[in-house]
Amino acid sequence: MAAIRHKNTTPELLVRKALHALGFRYRLHYRSLPSTPDLVLPRYRAVINVNGCFWHGHDCYLFKLPATRTDFWREKIRSNMKRDMENVEDLLDSGWRVCIVWECSTRGSIHRELFPFTAQAIAAWLEGDEQFIEFTGGESAADIPKYGFELRESVAAEQPIPYGQPNDQ
Repeated sequence: MAAIRHKNTTPELLVRKALHALGFRYRLHYRSLPSTPDLVLPRYRAVINVNGCFWHGHDCYLFKLPATRTDFWREKIRSNMKRDMENVEDLLDSGWRVCIVWECSTRGSIHRELFPFTAQAIAAWLEGDEQFIEFTGGESAADIPKYGFELRESVAAEQPIPYGQPNDQ
């Protein structure tokens, strides 16, 4: 797993390029904040994390629990999700606004075509006052009418593990 990139991923570069083209300036991987966010916009007191759907356990078409070493992967992804929630809560508690951009909102030809709209929505969020926002992609082209973003009032609520409950036997 040491070979897995956690910085400068393709989805992250796409978000960075779009925001820069819209005139936003940011700091990268600011280590003084919890979770070392991908992009930090101090002027807006906002952070943006670009999460990979597999590693962060997103309930979408890009996530599939591996068939081998299932218990290891279930625990690994569950701990990543728990850490993500704690980091978001820490950031919100310290007065930062948090945006999560999921990999599925940047992958596939249809999402690439729609990404300028997603970038505009991120820009609108930055200039607004919402504390938390999450951008996701649909499962297929049929989901495009539902494409966009969803606001969540609280990220503190337990979220279901997308691959089902663990076998406690």
